[in-house]
Amino acid sequence: MRIAILGTRGVPASYGGFETFAEQLSTRLVARGHDVTVYCRSHYVSPRQLEYRGVRLKVLPTIRHKYLDTVVHTFLSALHAATARESYDAALVCNAANAFTTPILRLAGTPVAINVDGLEHKRQKWNWLGRRYYLLAERLAVWLPDETVTDALVIQDYYRARYNAPSTMIAYGAEVERRADRAAIRQWGVEPNRYVLYVSRLEPENNAAMVIEAFKRVRTPHQLLIVGDAPYAHDYIKELRASAARDKRIVFTGFVFGDAYRALQQNAYCYVHATEVGGTHPALVEAMGYGNCVLTLAAPENVEVVGEAGIHYTDAKDLEVKLQRVLTNGAIVDAYRHRAQLRVRQHYDWEHVVDKYENLFARMAHLPLPHTAPRENEGRKVEVKAAAASMRES
Repeated sequence: MRIAILGTRGVPASYGGFETFAEQLSTRLVARGHDVTVYCRSHYVSPRQLEYRGVRLKVLPTIRHKYLDTVVHTFLSALHAATARESYDAALVCNAANAFTTPILRLAGTPVAINVDGLEHKRQKWNWLGRRYYLLAERLAVWLPDETVTDALVIQDYYRARYNAPSTMIAYGAEVERRADRAAIRQWGVEPNRYVLYVSRLEPENNAAMVIEAFKRVRTPHQLLIVGDAPYAHDYIKELRASAARDKRIVFTGFVFGDAYRALQQNAYCYVHATEVGGTHPALVEAMGYGNCVLTLAAPENVEVVGEAGIHYTDAKDLEVKLQRVLTNGAIVDAYRHRAQLRVRQHYDWEHVVDKYENLFARMAHLPLPHTAPRENEGRKVEVKAAAASMRES
């Protein structure tokens, strides 16, 4: 099949979850014999780079602006894909904000699926107009494309309850691996199993401030590595750094990707997750796959991902108490590391995720199904039933 992926910053990944998702999905589809094109933004991927690990790259310009970057680039990408010399059998658009572009592709005869991500209208970084736009985009995402894809049962349930709309649930994936590598993490001045890891875009609803405040009260020689950045949150990041300035145990690394990111994940003592908006958070699933003892904020989507394979906390004080316990009890860490990797193997294996997308694209293109994806695990639906109920009320 000829497949196009639109709506991300591009590959190789150099920003966030959608970019890592696009890289993993596209390269694995190419390995299965498909022809895949990923549309990339010119300020993230060089226009001279035409290919990455067999994936075709089409680099287009956009307007570098908080509110226009994504939608302008996806609009241009859709126009290009719709007028391509050879038509695509299927297209995947990432981010509900880009739903308005899907009719362009459908008018050209290309069936389109949209991965809506989480509930963006809840993010604090958007003003009133931005939040209203995202609410409209959610509605368009169930009307305009051929298929709507959600990446968590909680989000699937939200779309069903709020819009009476079905969706195809396909979770994010992760690799399962863990190996100590002192040399790979030396540049940040840390040692294997001697630091706590936090990974996220540094935006308010991802609660890096809460993690920092809790860690400052924990008695430990371990360090805290804050991995991430954000292009439009300079004042917030400045506040975070000021808050951590007097605690020399806290290290800000900025964005880290590729092998260096894997090394940081695989060599951490434990991982703290604090996001409260979104679907299946990539860094959380990756932390589990890389064998981390995970402490996660008890937001419904996070609880869905970790189940009983991680430690849930409710606020900064609760995190402080549980983090102190974990840092002084290696047996707890070992037990949760094993549980986390087992859960990823069962529910978040990348090859299984790609199976589902491959089947989705084949069904959209009216081609024979290359794989028969098994039914969703009913046990996971039971696990998140109560959590999903709270999302319906939002």
